[in-house]
Parts: sequence; structure tokens; C-alpha cells
Amino acid sequence: MADPDTLMWEVRAAPDRLPDLLHWIRTEALDALRRTDGWQGADVYTASDERAVVIVRFDAPGARLPEPPADLVRRPAHQWPFRHLLAARP
Repeated sequence: MADPDTLMWEVRAAPDRLPDLLHWIRTEALDALRRTDGWQGADVYTASDERAVVIVRFDAPGARLPEPPADLVRRPAHQWPFRHLLAARP
């Protein structure tokens, strides 16, 4: 398998802290990614259980998001590297 080029980052916000977590993602985490060699873009998602997911695309190894402040999350974030294989569009 080729080197990973996609990172999935997932965390569940502390109770009633999802807006603050999303603000941190926009202002801190994405800014950190913009300074990472090979960063190509990121998409941010939320779910009804106060979960945030960031999908990061890069063309150099080692893209990682920083750990969010502990008071914003229920547990540490999880990060998994993947290799993008296919995009299906209508």
C-alpha cells in the first residue's frame, strides 16, 4: 500500500461545548494544518451526538491535528491515516 494521504480526526465535545470546539478547530487546528508541508485541504463535519470529524488531505507524510484543549472534549481525539482510493460523484 502507498503512503497515507488522508487523515481522519474525530472527537466528541464536552457537554454543550461543540460550538467552542468548532471555533477551536477553525482558528487553531486548521491554522496549524495550513503551516504543515503538503497540506491540501480539510473538511469539517459534525454529528448529532456533539461529535466533530475533520478529514484532511495532504501530499506529504505526517499531517496531524493538535490535541484540543481538555475542557472542550470528553476524551482525547483519535486520528487515523488513510490512503484515498476513489471519489464517486453524481
